[in-house]
Amino acid sequence: MIISIILPDLRGGGAERVMLDLAREFAQVGHEVEFVLMQAVGEFLPEVGSDFSVVDLGAPRIRQVPLLLARYLRDRKPDAVIANMWPLTSASVVGRALARWRCRLLLVEHITLARQYASWGKIHAFALALSMAATYRFADKVAAVSEGAAAETADLAKLPKSRVGVLYNPIPQRLIPSEEQRTSADRLWNCNPGQRILNVGSLKDMKNHRLLLRAFAALERPEARLMLLGQGANEAALRSLAETLGITDRVIFAGFHVDPSPFYATADLFVLSSDHEGFGNVIVEALGHGLPVVSTDCPSGPAEILENGRYGRLVPVGDAGALTVAIDLALSTPVDAAAQKARAADFVPGIAARKYLDLLGLA
Repeated sequence: MIISIILPDLRGGGAERVMLDLAREFAQVGHEVEFVLMQAVGEFLPEVGSDFSVVDLGAPRIRQVPLLLARYLRDRKPDAVIANMWPLTSASVVGRALARWRCRLLLVEHITLARQYASWGKIHAFALALSMAATYRFADKVAAVSEGAAAETADLAKLPKSRVGVLYNPIPQRLIPSEEQRTSADRLWNCNPGQRILNVGSLKDMKNHRLLLRAFAALERPEARLMLLGQGANEAALRSLAETLGITDRVIFAGFHVDPSPFYATADLFVLSSDHEGFGNVIVEALGHGLPVVSTDCPSGPAEILENGRYGRLVPVGDAGALTVAIDLALSTPVDAAAQKARAADFVPGIAARKYLDLLGLA
């Protein structure tokens, strides 16, 4: 079967990585996969392009997508389409209707939309809910990446909760980094093992790195180092805050890395400080390396992954003091690395891919 995966682009985000990992699993069981992008740009483009066909719709604006997508669907006639992330999801419903090609259409939400766009105002919130209610009912299947995200999607789209499935993200168990990779990561840490705190994610508001910096500044461990692995619009502001807090020499802005494995492998603790998440891929990645985890108990995903504290510490959203205490305890308490890795194995791509294919009727 031909499976088309629709994304805005291939920038280095969680949803893009998820779809690439799923595509490899689909291909392994014999399906042909194409990536259909609004614009063929992004850090993952070389990686995807080496293994799969990439179709560039050349659509800088969402309103251009339905007609361009309809043309693609009429020409290529895929058997199934996986459309990711509103408003591209709604545009894909319209595009399929214009094409008059009855491929199976699965819409997938990777975030909690109402929280993501909470600051955009009432008009945007109305347009979000209206477009979802008008289009999602015409998709064959609708899903989200956590129970919380699924409940919110159903509410916004005015669908029964039973119509929105939960498809946990596939998180591959990465190869063990080479000695050379570990050595390079060690140099970047520039401190002895035992005090290395890692955060992986885009430097944007929802990740609340400001909270993490304040919690770290209050940590009475002068030898500790905090590494922020990622890039984004907030980097300059975060550097300025680190300077204000007097921790510039202990915070490492490491930038984006396609393969973060060497940094997980050389860290002692993983911390997530987000205000909200769709799922929390990076938590599973950290578990896969046997790391202890501290996370805000944000909607939605972390509590589901960590089984309400069984596999990591959960603290209230926005509470810097609680985050400081949890980090200190986690650095002082031994963790069962084998149990952490076993929990991560519940999210391997093979399991996730089978659930996607079942939902699409392609298993």
